[in-house]
Amino acid sequence: MIVLTKRNNERFLINHNQIESIEMIPESKIVMMNRDYFIVKESPEDIIKKIQDYCAKVQDVHRIITVTDRR
Repeated sequence: MIVLTKRNNERFLINHNQIESIEMIPESKIVMMNRDYFIVKESPEDIIKKIQDYCAKVQDVHRIITVTDRR
């Protein structure tokens, strides 16, 4: 999950796997798969970067957990 900021400066977590699209209006409008949406202060580029960083962390943890010594 990633942390985003609503227009009223309230921070919240969102499941990035449920994002259907991001509309570029003066703010970013995140449309979810269930058609709910959130208007956030972050730019689409910032949101994409947060998703990439989160996915990289998950892959790193998975890699650490699955490494085994086969000596």
